[in-house]
Amino acid sequence: MRGLIHYRPHLTGDQSAQTAFSKATIELVRILISAGEASGEMYGAQLIAALRRLEPSIEFFGVGGERMREAGCDTVVDARDLAVVGITEILSHLPRIYGLFHRLIAEADRRRPDLAVVIDSPAFNWRVAREMKKRGIPTVYYVAPQFWAWRQGRVKLLRDYITKALVIFPFEETFFRDRGVEATFVGHPLAEIPHPSVEREDYAKRYRLDPEKYWITLMPGSRVKEVRMNLPTIVEAAEQFGRAFEFLLPVAPTLDEYLLHEQTRHRGITLVQDAMPALWHSRAGIVASGTATVEAAVMMTPFVMVYRVSPLTYALGRPRIKVPHFAMVNLIAGKEVVPELVQHDFTAPNVVERLQEIIPDGPTRDNMLEGLARVKARLRAPDGEDARHPAERAAEAVLALLPDPRPVVPERIG
Repeated sequence: MRGLIHYRPHLTGDQSAQTAFSKATIELVRILISAGEASGEMYGAQLIAALRRLEPSIEFFGVGGERMREAGCDTVVDARDLAVVGITEILSHLPRIYGLFHRLIAEADRRRPDLAVVIDSPAFNWRVAREMKKRGIPTVYYVAPQFWAWRQGRVKLLRDYITKALVIFPFEETFFRDRGVEATFVGHPLAEIPHPSVEREDYAKRYRLDPEKYWITLMPGSRVKEVRMNLPTIVEAAEQFGRAFEFLLPVAPTLDEYLLHEQTRHRGITLVQDAMPALWHSRAGIVASGTATVEAAVMMTPFVMVYRVSPLTYALGRPRIKVPHFAMVNLIAGKEVVPELVQHDFTAPNVVERLQEIIPDGPTRDNMLEGLARVKARLRAPDGEDARHPAERAAEAVLALLPDPRPVVPERIG
């Protein structure tokens, strides 16, 4: 049962001449928050921080990683344990995921949250939303599933189980509202991220890089299966450049650094801890499809998008794709801004060829930079005068759905 804290004024002497707290009651609020991968975990940490600035008394528990724990979330399930990708890959992990799901729901039954926030990871989180609906708990979907890309019929899941969807891409609000889902575009959290403050020379010293060379950032994905499918070809492409460049590979928080080290040692690739400075100081990137493509766009780093899944996953999924592009940057722009090398087209020679087009100054690089700038602008919230971070807009939308009674801050009298 939630605790109640009662503030009672202790008035002595001349009450008219002193300040005292009026009687108030604060009822602690609990929010279940579930984010199952690196990007969602980052958004979850931002949202928790924004909510705590507005309502410091809120308690959080659920699914997340180190960033969310640092923000103040009690993680019942670690996001790393849910980091799988693809139809066939999910099937092979179902028993473990099923167990983690029931651990979370059992904890929800024990703690009785007032509201739930689920972030991305639809294979796991729509089931969480369904269980919350059964229990009468309002649920917000922050970073709604990309049902517009494939399996559009699954929008029914949001209509049935979600109280409100907070979307981060501008075209999603209309898509979901047209299909009966209460949706609001709050802006993309990455659109407002400042440029890294670390100087190139300092960053180079930290990781023993040559600041005089061009740097290329390698981002093979944030899940183990993605890394195993994408990284070998990325490494092969890097090796074809020889020692002419410095190659940086940011370690996603959902990955074990040892896995990346084993695949990159003695290959001229440096593991780093933060993607944004690496992208900011890089001349170009090789980036797996996903949130990392948006990170590269907001850092204004030209890149080649790559991606590969298992042959069976591709064969089953490709006919269901409803959009003309794989890269989010291209979808937002409505045309190809960055090259896409997917499945059989994703070969080391193809990666090298496309990189060689965008590394030197010239029309190809200039056109890509112009396209990335337009994409970054479209990711911002629609009201140009609203300087709030998207996480702050999302936090206000979440608080608006909390059931009464709401936390009450003691008011001063006298």
